[in-house]
Amino acid sequence: MTPPNRKSSDIAGQSILVVGGTRGIGRAISLRLAHAGAKVCANYVRDQEAAAGLAAQATAEKLPIEILRADVSIPTGIATLAERVKTNFSPLNGLVYAAATGIHKDLAELSNRHFDFTFQLNVRAFLEVVRVLAPSLAQGASIITLSSEGAAHAIPSYGLVGASKAALESVTRQLAIELGPRGIRANVVSPGAIVTDVWKAMPDADARLQVAASRTANGRLVTPEEVAEVVGFLCSPASSGISGTTLIVDGGARVRG
Repeated sequence: MTPPNRKSSDIAGQSILVVGGTRGIGRAISLRLAHAGAKVCANYVRDQEAAAGLAAQATAEKLPIEILRADVSIPTGIATLAERVKTNFSPLNGLVYAAATGIHKDLAELSNRHFDFTFQLNVRAFLEVVRVLAPSLAQGASIITLSSEGAAHAIPSYGLVGASKAALESVTRQLAIELGPRGIRANVVSPGAIVTDVWKAMPDADARLQVAASRTANGRLVTPEEVAEVVGFLCSPASSGISGTTLIVDGGARVRG
């Protein structure tokens, strides 16, 4: 019997953009990819302290991470991003969209401004980044978006963000079909509850995190590093048969329904 073709999980030498790549899960992803030998462009907008911290770590560990400040929710920011990619990262082997924002309130308390603000970064900016960077995407490139449980399940004070994540997942699936003829894959990674700064905006965060941990199969929350490992796999040739799907990384929490 002829053994199956074995694909490598090696991503050394790849050029990968991580939008929202300097804090939280995005930071863990940038570090994981760089430690594996990929050349990483870690994009951010506001948190200069987090960006400086990642830059310092990259320097200390001699990691190939470039930090870029660019607001992808506005045309000038996307133009800045596109220029840096074209100059230093083309052809682009991977695009990870970890940027996200949102207002944590009940739907009845939300305004049109809240709606526009959330969907602008979480959905529209992602699609615009893909459009602008399409010429720089290599044959066989991997696009990965970060979603959440709220895309499929109702969570208190999370309705607007959840709706935006559901839209992001839909756009990602559509891109898998439209870009597939170029060998480009598009997938979603949907983490469970993870302790990041996002929880500071949520009411009763500690109690919610305790409940989330109790729902997992092993009684603990997943870590940003565990999510980053899945992203690294999706960037690698080993995942060449996976496209248009959502990979759940929640320690089994959603198995309980």
